[in-house]
Amino acid sequence: MSTPLSLALVGFWHVHAQDYAAQLADLPDARLVAAWDDDPDRGQAEAAALAVPFAADLDELLARSDIDGIVVTTATAAHTDVIGRAIARGKHVFTEKLLAPTVTECEQLVEAARDAGVQLMVSLPRLAEGVTAAVSRLIADGSLGQITYTRVRLAHDGSIDGWLPDRFYDPEDAIGGALTDLGCHAVYLTQLFLGPAPETVSAVYGSVTGQQLEDNAVVTLRYPRGALAVIEASNVTTPGASTLEIRGTRGTLVFGFAGRGLLGKGDAFDPERWIEVPVEADPPPPIADWVAGIASGADTSQNGAAAIELTRLVAAANTAASEARTLDYSSLTSSPIR
Repeated sequence: MSTPLSLALVGFWHVHAQDYAAQLADLPDARLVAAWDDDPDRGQAEAAALAVPFAADLDELLARSDIDGIVVTTATAAHTDVIGRAIARGKHVFTEKLLAPTVTECEQLVEAARDAGVQLMVSLPRLAEGVTAAVSRLIADGSLGQITYTRVRLAHDGSIDGWLPDRFYDPEDAIGGALTDLGCHAVYLTQLFLGPAPETVSAVYGSVTGQQLEDNAVVTLRYPRGALAVIEASNVTTPGASTLEIRGTRGTLVFGFAGRGLLGKGDAFDPERWIEVPVEADPPPPIADWVAGIASGADTSQNGAAAIELTRLVAAANTAASEARTLDYSSLTSSPIR
Protein backbone atom coordinates (compact mmCIF):
# COMPACT_ATOMS: atom_id res chain seq x y z
CA MET A 1 0.00 0.00 0.00
CA SER A 2 1.30 3.44 -0.94
CA THR A 3 1.97 6.20 1.56
CA PRO A 4 0.18 8.46 0.84
CA LEU A 5 -2.48 6.35 -0.88
CA SER A 6 -2.44 6.50 -4.68
CA LEU A 7 -5.98 6.85 -6.01
CA ALA A 8 -7.68 7.13 -9.38
CA LEU A 9 -10.84 9.02 -10.26
CA VAL A 10 -13.00 6.75 -12.41
CA GLY A 11 -15.64 8.54 -14.47
CA PHE A 12 -16.66 12.15 -14.97
CA TRP A 13 -20.32 11.45 -15.65
CA HIS A 14 -21.46 12.72 -12.26
CA VAL A 15 -21.22 16.40 -11.33
CA HIS A 16 -19.57 15.53 -8.00
CA ALA A 17 -16.40 14.16 -9.64
CA GLN A 18 -14.59 17.47 -9.30
CA ASP A 19 -15.81 17.86 -5.71
CA TYR A 20 -14.25 14.54 -4.71
CA ALA A 21 -11.01 15.47 -6.45
CA ALA A 22 -10.92 18.71 -4.44
CA GLN A 23 -11.62 16.85 -1.20
CA LEU A 24 -8.79 14.41 -1.91
CA ALA A 25 -6.45 17.33 -2.55
CA ASP A 26 -7.07 18.44 1.04
CA LEU A 27 -6.13 15.05 2.51
CA PRO A 28 -2.45 14.54 3.35
CA ASP A 29 -2.83 10.75 3.32
CA ALA A 30 -4.06 10.49 -0.27
CA ARG A 31 -3.14 11.70 -3.72
CA LEU A 32 -4.90 11.52 -7.06
CA VAL A 33 -2.55 9.96 -9.63
CA ALA A 34 -4.80 9.00 -12.58
CA ALA A 35 -8.24 9.37 -14.12
CA TRP A 36 -10.42 7.41 -16.53
CA ASP A 37 -13.71 7.97 -18.31
CA ASP A 38 -15.66 5.95 -20.84
CA ASP A 39 -15.80 9.10 -22.99
CA PRO A 40 -12.11 9.67 -23.93
CA ASP A 41 -12.60 13.30 -24.95
CA ARG A 42 -14.33 14.17 -21.69
CA GLY A 43 -11.87 12.12 -19.68
CA GLN A 44 -8.80 13.70 -21.23
CA ALA A 45 -10.15 17.21 -20.72
CA GLU A 46 -11.09 16.57 -17.09
CA ALA A 47 -7.83 14.79 -16.31
CA ALA A 48 -5.89 17.70 -17.79
CA ALA A 49 -7.86 20.13 -15.62
CA LEU A 50 -6.85 18.07 -12.57
CA ALA A 51 -3.25 17.79 -13.77
CA VAL A 52 -3.27 13.98 -13.64
CA PRO A 53 -2.58 11.45 -16.42
CA PHE A 54 -5.56 10.05 -18.35
CA ALA A 55 -5.80 6.26 -18.50
CA ALA A 56 -7.39 5.09 -21.73
CA ASP A 57 -8.13 1.52 -20.57
CA LEU A 58 -9.95 0.79 -17.30
CA ASP A 59 -8.67 -2.77 -16.97
CA GLU A 60 -5.08 -1.61 -17.40
CA LEU A 61 -5.67 1.07 -14.77
CA LEU A 62 -7.11 -1.46 -12.32
CA ALA A 63 -4.21 -3.84 -12.96
CA ARG A 64 -1.64 -1.26 -11.86
CA SER A 65 0.09 -2.21 -8.63
CA ASP A 66 0.60 1.45 -7.72
CA ILE A 67 -3.16 2.15 -7.57
CA ASP A 68 -4.58 1.53 -4.09
CA GLY A 69 -8.18 2.52 -4.74
CA ILE A 70 -10.63 4.31 -6.97
CA VAL A 71 -13.33 6.96 -6.62
CA VAL A 72 -16.31 6.06 -8.81
CA THR A 73 -18.34 8.84 -10.43
CA THR A 74 -19.50 7.03 -13.55
CA ALA A 75 -23.11 6.80 -14.71
CA THR A 76 -25.17 4.94 -12.11
CA ALA A 77 -25.86 2.12 -14.58
CA ALA A 78 -22.13 1.39 -14.80
CA HIS A 79 -21.55 1.04 -11.05
CA THR A 80 -22.03 -2.70 -10.77
CA ASP A 81 -19.57 -3.47 -13.55
CA VAL A 82 -16.92 -0.88 -12.64
CA ILE A 83 -17.02 -1.47 -8.88
CA GLY A 84 -17.11 -5.24 -9.34
CA ARG A 85 -14.02 -5.16 -11.56
CA ALA A 86 -12.19 -2.95 -9.07
CA ILE A 87 -12.99 -5.23 -6.14
CA ALA A 88 -11.83 -8.24 -8.14
CA ARG A 89 -8.48 -6.48 -8.55
CA GLY A 90 -8.25 -5.80 -4.81
CA LYS A 91 -8.82 -2.05 -5.11
CA HIS A 92 -10.57 -0.05 -2.42
CA VAL A 93 -13.68 1.77 -3.68
CA PHE A 94 -15.41 5.01 -2.77
CA THR A 95 -18.52 5.61 -4.86
CA GLU A 96 -21.19 8.17 -5.50
CA LYS A 97 -24.67 6.93 -4.63
CA LEU A 98 -26.48 4.75 -5.62
CA LEU A 99 -24.22 1.77 -5.06
CA ALA A 100 -26.03 -0.23 -7.77
CA PRO A 101 -29.39 -0.35 -9.61
CA THR A 102 -30.81 -3.33 -7.70
CA VAL A 103 -30.71 -4.66 -4.16
CA THR A 104 -29.24 -7.95 -5.38
CA GLU A 105 -26.36 -6.15 -7.10
CA CYS A 106 -25.76 -4.05 -3.97
CA GLU A 107 -25.64 -7.15 -1.80
CA GLN A 108 -23.27 -8.87 -4.20
CA LEU A 109 -20.88 -5.91 -4.23
CA VAL A 110 -20.90 -5.57 -0.44
CA GLU A 111 -20.24 -9.29 -0.04
CA ALA A 112 -17.48 -9.26 -2.67
CA ALA A 113 -15.74 -6.34 -0.95
CA ARG A 114 -15.95 -8.08 2.41
CA ASP A 115 -14.53 -11.30 0.97
CA ALA A 116 -11.74 -9.42 -0.80
CA GLY A 117 -10.84 -7.41 2.30
CA VAL A 118 -11.23 -4.05 0.58
CA GLN A 119 -12.88 -0.89 1.83
CA LEU A 120 -16.11 -0.17 -0.03
CA MET A 121 -17.85 3.04 0.96
CA VAL A 122 -20.87 4.78 -0.56
CA SER A 123 -21.08 8.55 -0.22
CA LEU A 124 -23.97 9.29 2.16
CA PRO A 125 -22.75 12.68 3.39
CA ARG A 126 -25.80 13.95 5.22
CA LEU A 127 -25.71 11.06 7.66
CA ALA A 128 -22.65 12.65 9.26
CA GLU A 129 -23.72 16.30 9.27
CA GLY A 130 -24.02 18.14 12.56
CA VAL A 131 -27.72 18.85 12.04
CA THR A 132 -28.39 15.15 11.47
CA ALA A 133 -26.48 14.23 14.62
CA ALA A 134 -28.49 16.73 16.67
CA VAL A 135 -31.83 15.50 15.30
CA SER A 136 -30.87 11.86 15.89
CA ARG A 137 -29.84 12.61 19.46
CA LEU A 138 -33.12 14.39 20.24
CA ILE A 139 -35.16 11.55 18.74
CA ALA A 140 -33.18 8.98 20.71
CA ASP A 141 -33.43 10.77 24.06
CA GLY A 142 -37.20 11.16 23.79
CA SER A 143 -37.27 14.94 23.52
CA LEU A 144 -39.82 14.72 20.71
CA GLY A 145 -41.83 11.86 22.18
CA GLN A 146 -43.16 9.33 19.69
CA ILE A 147 -42.35 10.47 16.15
CA THR A 148 -45.54 10.97 14.17
CA TYR A 149 -44.38 12.73 10.99
CA THR A 150 -41.20 13.57 9.10
CA ARG A 151 -40.62 15.60 5.96
CA VAL A 152 -37.23 15.83 4.26
CA ARG A 153 -36.83 17.96 1.14
CA LEU A 154 -33.80 18.31 -1.14
CA ALA A 155 -34.13 20.83 -3.97
CA HIS A 156 -32.03 22.92 -6.33
CA ASP A 157 -32.38 24.80 -9.63
CA GLY A 158 -29.99 22.70 -11.71
CA SER A 159 -32.44 21.92 -14.48
CA ILE A 160 -33.72 25.46 -14.93
CA ASP A 161 -30.41 27.26 -14.40
CA GLY A 162 -28.60 25.01 -16.86
CA TRP A 163 -25.87 23.48 -14.69
CA LEU A 164 -27.33 19.97 -14.32
CA PRO A 165 -26.44 18.00 -17.49
CA ASP A 166 -29.20 16.46 -19.58
CA ARG A 167 -27.52 13.06 -19.11
CA PHE A 168 -29.00 13.01 -15.61
CA TYR A 169 -32.33 12.28 -17.33
CA ASP A 170 -31.08 9.45 -19.56
CA PRO A 171 -33.05 6.36 -18.45
CA GLU A 172 -30.26 3.98 -19.47
CA ASP A 173 -27.40 5.77 -17.71
CA ALA A 174 -29.05 7.60 -14.82
CA ILE A 175 -31.51 4.77 -14.01
CA GLY A 176 -33.85 7.28 -12.30
CA GLY A 177 -34.43 11.02 -12.13
CA ALA A 178 -34.54 13.56 -9.30
CA LEU A 179 -35.55 11.03 -6.65
CA THR A 180 -32.83 8.53 -7.60
CA ASP A 181 -30.06 11.13 -7.48
CA LEU A 182 -30.81 14.18 -5.33
CA GLY A 183 -33.63 12.51 -3.44
CA CYS A 184 -31.32 9.78 -2.17
CA HIS A 185 -30.26 12.11 0.62
CA ALA A 186 -33.85 12.58 1.75
CA VAL A 187 -34.42 8.81 1.55
CA TYR A 188 -31.53 7.74 3.77
CA LEU A 189 -32.22 10.52 6.27
CA THR A 190 -35.83 9.36 6.56
CA GLN A 191 -34.62 5.80 7.06
CA LEU A 192 -32.29 7.03 9.79
CA PHE A 193 -35.06 8.89 11.61
CA LEU A 194 -37.87 6.34 11.27
CA GLY A 195 -36.15 3.09 10.34
CA PRO A 196 -35.31 1.39 7.04
CA ALA A 197 -38.61 -0.43 6.51
CA PRO A 198 -41.93 1.42 6.15
CA GLU A 199 -45.15 -0.51 5.74
CA THR A 200 -46.23 1.18 2.51
CA VAL A 201 -44.71 3.36 -0.23
CA SER A 202 -46.45 5.63 -2.71
CA ALA A 203 -45.01 8.26 -5.05
CA VAL A 204 -45.94 10.92 -7.57
CA TYR A 205 -43.41 12.21 -10.13
CA GLY A 206 -43.57 15.16 -12.51
CA SER A 207 -41.43 16.66 -15.25
CA VAL A 208 -41.48 20.44 -15.41
CA THR A 209 -38.76 20.45 -18.10
CA GLY A 210 -40.25 17.66 -20.20
CA GLN A 211 -37.33 15.28 -19.70
CA GLN A 212 -37.71 11.49 -19.93
CA LEU A 213 -37.24 11.15 -16.15
CA GLU A 214 -38.77 13.17 -13.34
CA ASP A 215 -37.34 16.48 -12.19
CA ASN A 216 -39.92 16.81 -9.38
CA ALA A 217 -40.84 14.03 -6.96
CA VAL A 218 -42.87 13.40 -3.82
CA VAL A 219 -42.80 10.07 -1.96
CA THR A 220 -45.00 9.19 0.99
CA LEU A 221 -44.38 6.40 3.48
CA ARG A 222 -46.47 4.87 6.27
CA TYR A 223 -44.57 3.34 9.16
CA PRO A 224 -45.65 0.97 11.93
CA ARG A 225 -47.50 2.73 14.78
CA GLY A 226 -48.95 5.21 12.28
CA ALA A 227 -46.02 7.53 11.60
CA LEU A 228 -46.02 9.19 8.17
CA ALA A 229 -43.03 10.40 6.16
CA VAL A 230 -42.79 12.68 3.13
CA ILE A 231 -39.70 12.67 0.91
CA GLU A 232 -39.30 15.41 -1.70
CA ALA A 233 -36.75 16.02 -4.43
CA SER A 234 -36.70 18.73 -7.07
CA ASN A 235 -34.22 19.91 -9.70
CA VAL A 236 -36.49 22.81 -10.67
CA THR A 237 -36.71 24.91 -7.50
CA THR A 238 -35.38 28.47 -7.14
CA PRO A 239 -33.92 29.16 -4.72
CA GLY A 240 -32.80 25.66 -3.82
CA ALA A 241 -33.79 24.42 -0.42
CA SER A 242 -32.89 21.60 1.93
CA THR A 243 -35.36 21.34 4.79
CA LEU A 244 -36.21 18.99 7.64
CA GLU A 245 -39.42 18.73 9.64
CA ILE A 246 -39.61 16.19 12.47
CA ARG A 247 -42.79 16.11 14.54
CA GLY A 248 -43.62 14.04 17.60
CA THR A 249 -46.07 13.77 20.47
CA ARG A 250 -43.93 16.04 22.70
CA GLY A 251 -42.16 18.39 20.32
CA THR A 252 -41.11 19.43 16.85
CA LEU A 253 -37.84 20.21 15.05
CA VAL A 254 -37.57 22.21 11.83
CA PHE A 255 -34.47 23.09 9.85
CA GLY A 256 -33.71 25.19 6.80
CA PHE A 257 -36.96 27.08 6.45
CA ALA A 258 -36.31 30.65 5.24
CA GLY A 259 -32.61 30.00 5.69
CA ARG A 260 -32.90 29.43 9.42
CA GLY A 261 -31.03 26.84 11.46
CA LEU A 262 -32.36 24.02 13.61
CA LEU A 263 -35.34 25.19 15.69
CA GLY A 264 -37.25 23.31 18.36
CA LYS A 265 -40.62 23.81 20.03
CA GLY A 266 -42.29 21.65 22.67
CA ASP A 267 -41.83 20.25 26.16
CA ALA A 268 -38.04 19.84 25.89
CA PHE A 269 -37.52 23.31 24.35
CA ASP A 270 -40.22 25.91 24.93
CA PRO A 271 -43.92 25.08 24.54
CA GLU A 272 -44.79 28.60 23.36
CA ARG A 273 -42.04 29.67 20.97
CA TRP A 274 -39.36 28.37 18.64
CA ILE A 275 -35.86 28.28 20.08
CA GLU A 276 -32.55 27.63 18.37
CA VAL A 277 -31.13 24.15 19.00
CA PRO A 278 -27.35 23.75 19.26
CA VAL A 279 -25.84 21.84 16.34
CA GLU A 280 -22.58 19.95 16.32
CA ALA A 281 -19.88 20.96 13.84
CA ASP A 282 -19.82 18.98 10.60
CA PRO A 283 -17.11 16.29 10.55
CA PRO A 284 -14.74 15.78 7.60
CA PRO A 285 -16.42 14.49 4.40
CA PRO A 286 -17.09 10.75 3.98
CA ILE A 287 -14.19 10.36 1.57
CA ALA A 288 -11.86 11.26 4.46
CA ASP A 289 -13.38 8.42 6.51
CA TRP A 290 -12.79 6.06 3.59
CA VAL A 291 -9.13 7.06 3.28
CA ALA A 292 -8.62 6.70 7.03
CA GLY A 293 -10.47 3.38 7.02
CA ILE A 294 -8.16 1.92 4.40
CA ALA A 295 -5.24 2.39 6.76
CA SER A 296 -7.09 1.27 9.89
CA GLY A 297 -9.21 -1.52 8.44
CA ALA A 298 -12.33 0.09 9.87
CA ASP A 299 -15.62 -1.79 9.74
CA THR A 300 -17.80 -0.39 6.92
CA SER A 301 -20.70 -2.81 7.36
CA GLN A 302 -23.02 -0.07 8.62
CA ASN A 303 -22.39 1.99 5.48
CA GLY A 304 -22.97 -1.07 3.31
CA ALA A 305 -26.24 -1.89 5.04
CA ALA A 306 -27.45 1.70 4.64
CA ALA A 307 -26.53 1.65 0.94
CA ILE A 308 -28.52 -1.54 0.37
CA GLU A 309 -31.61 -0.18 2.14
CA LEU A 310 -31.29 3.10 0.23
CA THR A 311 -31.48 1.25 -3.09
CA ARG A 312 -34.39 -0.86 -1.83
CA LEU A 313 -36.51 2.17 -0.98
CA VAL A 314 -35.57 4.16 -4.09
CA ALA A 315 -36.50 1.16 -6.24
CA ALA A 316 -39.84 0.87 -4.44
CA ALA A 317 -40.62 4.56 -4.89
CA ASN A 318 -39.83 4.42 -8.61
CA THR A 319 -42.06 1.37 -9.02
CA ALA A 320 -44.88 3.02 -7.06
CA ALA A 321 -44.65 6.13 -9.25
CA SER A 322 -44.51 4.25 -12.55
CA GLU A 323 -47.43 1.98 -11.64
CA ALA A 324 -49.46 4.68 -9.85
CA ARG A 325 -50.14 2.48 -6.85
CA THR A 326 -49.25 2.07 -3.19
CA LEU A 327 -46.78 -0.74 -2.55
CA ASP A 328 -46.69 -3.13 0.39
CA TYR A 329 -43.05 -2.64 1.31
CA SER A 330 -42.69 -5.87 3.26
CA SER A 331 -43.30 -7.87 0.07
CA LEU A 332 -40.37 -6.32 -1.82
CA THR A 333 -37.10 -8.17 -2.31
CA SER A 334 -34.84 -7.15 -5.19
CA SER A 335 -36.83 -4.82 -7.40
CA PRO A 336 -34.84 -3.06 -10.13
CA ILE A 337 -34.87 0.73 -10.06
CA ARG A 338 -36.10 0.99 -13.64
